[in-house]
Amino acid sequence: MYQNKKILILGMARSGYEVAKFLSNYHNEIIVTDGKPQEETQVKELEKLGIPVIITENQEELLDDSFDVVVKNPGIKYTHPCVVKAKNLGIPVVNELEVAYSYLPNDVTIIGVTGSNGKTTTVTLIYEILKKAMNHVHLCGNIGYPVSGMVSQIQNGDIMVIEISDHQLCDMYDFKTNISVLTNISDTHTDFHDSHERYVEMKKRIFNHHTKEDYAIINFDNEEVMDATKEIESNKVYFSSTSKQLCYLENGVIYYDNQKFIDVDEICIKGSHNYENIMAAILVAKILKVEDSIIKEILKTFKGVEHRIEYVATIHDRDVYNDSKSTNNVATITALKSFTKPIRLLLGGLDRNQDFDELYPYMHHVKKVYCFGETKDKIKTFCEEHHIDCEVFNTLKEAAIQSYQESEEGEIILLSPACASWDQYKCFEDRGNEFKEIMLHLVDKIK
Repeated sequence: MYQNKKILILGMARSGYEVAKFLSNYHNEIIVTDGKPQEETQVKELEKLGIPVIITENQEELLDDSFDVVVKNPGIKYTHPCVVKAKNLGIPVVNELEVAYSYLPNDVTIIGVTGSNGKTTTVTLIYEILKKAMNHVHLCGNIGYPVSGMVSQIQNGDIMVIEISDHQLCDMYDFKTNISVLTNISDTHTDFHDSHERYVEMKKRIFNHHTKEDYAIINFDNEEVMDATKEIESNKVYFSSTSKQLCYLENGVIYYDNQKFIDVDEICIKGSHNYENIMAAILVAKILKVEDSIIKEILKTFKGVEHRIEYVATIHDRDVYNDSKSTNNVATITALKSFTKPIRLLLGGLDRNQDFDELYPYMHHVKKVYCFGETKDKIKTFCEEHHIDCEVFNTLKEAAIQSYQESEEGEIILLSPACASWDQYKCFEDRGNEFKEIMLHLVDKIK
């Protein structure tokens, strides 16, 4: 337990703010530090609790051997000077989720979901199914609800559905799930981990401390997932779109245990990627003995999650979609594969030293690219090399307006950036919300 300790919280944001408030209940001496100014109301609230918030670029200067632990924001890299100094001093570095886990009742059921893509859709779908079937189910984690802010609500026997990013898995040691889902692994976040191998190793931690009593739900069709899970101790169950596993897709029908479960025409959300997420959710629900009728009811009504191929509006027969959550090539490829109409594609954002060549085989419906942000010149070069019409803009707003002005009836206007948002926004949600506001304003203007 984190009690009567001296604690440095490195990086505030939402998780740092929540864990600072939580730890203040346990007689800890806490300092929060960040390199950027934080929301004033939250800073004042922490200061009223006796927690100073220190904004400085030299955060390592605050740390000395008098501290017992550093709680690191997941977005801060392991090479950060303060993290390096802590480890040299022998001070443990953990994250908000690891802290919160140590305060949970022993008999909660924890369902953890990770993967390069599909995490948010999968956890939300699992949550909606379980919420319909039983009481005391909680949705939290990387989806936007820090676990430390929910610990006081968690009771004996509750179920927690937690989205867990690779960034969070870096700093977790005791944390353990009862059911872990690994949706897929692709080549992403190498800028943060410095190698794909390290990224895969972090994803594998979702199965830490598993025994045969714990379940691993695994994508049979993803070679890297299969390789990464060869030696885990979990009770492994598989889903597949290519072969007969416990849950599989064949000829437009999802089967469970070789029995027809549901026709994909009955499912509200579409696309091969979503059918994979659905199969993972079905397996979780079946493990927890949810009635088939409840699972099917949710599948027939669930419309997906915000910022993930989210339908925004139809403007003069142009369908507008917000896919701001696509922060890598693989996610954008998924979006591009979802449409057969001509696409006006908005690409761009934080430069993570990625290239865009793997998008090319899926660009045949793209009529023009409108690029913005740090990667705009790199995207322009990519488009020129492949003879794709492209125009450069400084901002998303400029790109969005131009994409509509040049669009024609029957076309798709798609924000699917293939880049993180942090060059111009605090988070992908802010980027997606701005895009929706821009496009809905056009709707009002036209009316």
